[in-house]
Amino acid sequence: MTAGTAGPGTREGSASWQALGTGVQVTVTDAVQLAAARGMLEDDLAAVDLACSRFRPDSEIVALDRATAGPGAPAGPARVSPLLAEAIAVALRAAWLTDGDVDPTVGAAMNAVGYDRDFSLVPREGPAVKLTIRTVPGWRQVELDEQARLLRVPPGVRLDLGATAKAWAADRSAARIAAALGCGVLVSLGGDVAVSGQPPAGGWRIRVQDISGCPEDPPAGPAAVVAIQAGGLATSSTAARRWRRGGDILHHILDPRTGLPAAPVWRTVSVAAATCTDANIASTAAIIRGRAAPAWLTGLGLPARLVDEAGHVHTIGGWPAEKGDAL
Repeated sequence: MTAGTAGPGTREGSASWQALGTGVQVTVTDAVQLAAARGMLEDDLAAVDLACSRFRPDSEIVALDRATAGPGAPAGPARVSPLLAEAIAVALRAAWLTDGDVDPTVGAAMNAVGYDRDFSLVPREGPAVKLTIRTVPGWRQVELDEQARLLRVPPGVRLDLGATAKAWAADRSAARIAAALGCGVLVSLGGDVAVSGQPPAGGWRIRVQDISGCPEDPPAGPAAVVAIQAGGLATSSTAARRWRRGGDILHHILDPRTGLPAAPVWRTVSVAAATCTDANIASTAAIIRGRAAPAWLTGLGLPARLVDEAGHVHTIGGWPAEKGDAL
């Protein structure tokens, strides 16, 4: 997924940087508001990182993991911050909506396949590892009282909110910035794009591809430019975050039923929905569902673009066939 741009004839402003281990872009329809929008997004992402990152020793979720790791772990629930409670609630909703395909209890399995640090630090080549089929603990073992902010996680269960946190953060920040600044806003966090407020004429142009890039630059592989007026668009890809261990090519989207990277059916799945979070939930689950994904997405009525391992493009649910068409 690329960052998006406003349509021609607008006075938009845009800024890009790195955060949460991915590329970040904010675009506003009023360039005067760009500095304020960037500041708000930087603050939001810093707070999300401090609450949800499993790679920061000082994060709230790592502290929670340490507190529940051993046999002496407290039997009662832990009180968590409002931000972490919301992030976990989003992750549990994703698990419920996908029948467990998108499961936040894959943290230990992620570590086992080598994704145990920020992706920029994961060695792209390494010695063979023993890959063992292991069903993850399962989201139903996690108990959250969101109103009271009380969380119970069984000992040994490690949460990983990576499947939903970026999309949720994009939705949350886009809405907050638009409300505060009174302009149209696009927030892109890697493959997760959320828009809010009044869109530019013609909508927000977003290029969909295996790896993020600028719409004006030549794409490296199969790509399509679409326009959205509201909601969000998410791409889940097994091509952007890959590494090799011995003869095995691994990626970061795990099948909770095996604890291993999902079977290589789709290289990329892009989905548009009413929110970036819902688009991301659907695109991630589609990677895991493999050949059953097109029928499942069709049943949900969501426009989607799927690219198989050979690079063949499949579109469903009204995904536009022509470059630049609106969803």
